[in-house]
Amino acid sequence: MSDFAKMRAQMEAGAGFIAALDQSGGSTPKALALYGVDAGEYDSEEEMFAEIQRMRARIILSPDFTSDKVIGAILFEKTLKEMIDGQSVPAYLWNVRSVVPFLKIDKGLEDEANNVQLLKPIPGLADTLAAAKEMGVYGTKERSVVHGANADGIEAIVANQFDVAREVLAAGMVPIIEPEVNIHSETKAEAEAMLAQSLMRHTEGLEDGQEVMLKLTLPDQPGLYDALADHPRILRVVALSGGYSTDDASARLAQNHKMIASFSRALTEGLQKDMSDAGFNAALGSNIDKIFRASVA
Repeated sequence: MSDFAKMRAQMEAGAGFIAALDQSGGSTPKALALYGVDAGEYDSEEEMFAEIQRMRARIILSPDFTSDKVIGAILFEKTLKEMIDGQSVPAYLWNVRSVVPFLKIDKGLEDEANNVQLLKPIPGLADTLAAAKEMGVYGTKERSVVHGANADGIEAIVANQFDVAREVLAAGMVPIIEPEVNIHSETKAEAEAMLAQSLMRHTEGLEDGQEVMLKLTLPDQPGLYDALADHPRILRVVALSGGYSTDDASARLAQNHKMIASFSRALTEGLQKDMSDAGFNAALGSNIDKIFRASVA
């Protein structure tokens, strides 16, 4: 069986969750601040990314970060060029940890219109995908945001996501489509119902043999995305934490039996740079176990 086939099997049926380690230029300062690294401790973007890479490497090297509970990991593009123990990060994840690597490919969000923010254009996408696939990356992740129950906006955001997904599929990779619903939206439940319908319509338009994954905000109505999870062209539906605490996100996930987690903030909650290795590993292990148990509930 090829590595790609093994990765697919793990994504389809593996017990566990997908770790989101894809903090970008916009989200890295906040992630570092929560980790105990003040902005005054780095003088350039290069030094900032070096700090976040040290944090990511510490997470990946932690004893509990294996496919026993973590079946995949989403990486930032700069991370592809980083090394852990003499291997590229994607190679180390798969060869040593048996964790399937994904790549965040979005370049930020357009200004809000019709209560949504579409993906910005992604220049050089074909070259990025070809290079990532050569490095053993299995799939991609692309995030846009729904802020309210606007049917035109939601249709536009799903169409935008599927346009990019088809480029990813053409490159021989599997896209994770992520139209996040803002957890603070006053019309969150209504927006999620509209989103489920639009996602189903566009999924039905995929060709035989094409598979995508979905990364969605934990819904107000438990089980809302079950029909999507059961669709033959959807490999897996994963949940983003969206700002919920680890406990809250895990409790909500446990009510959605056909979703698994893909958490970022909830995964790294409570981790601090100045922790001893034992303390860091214990805190991360506790988060991993909590998210794992909610994903397999």
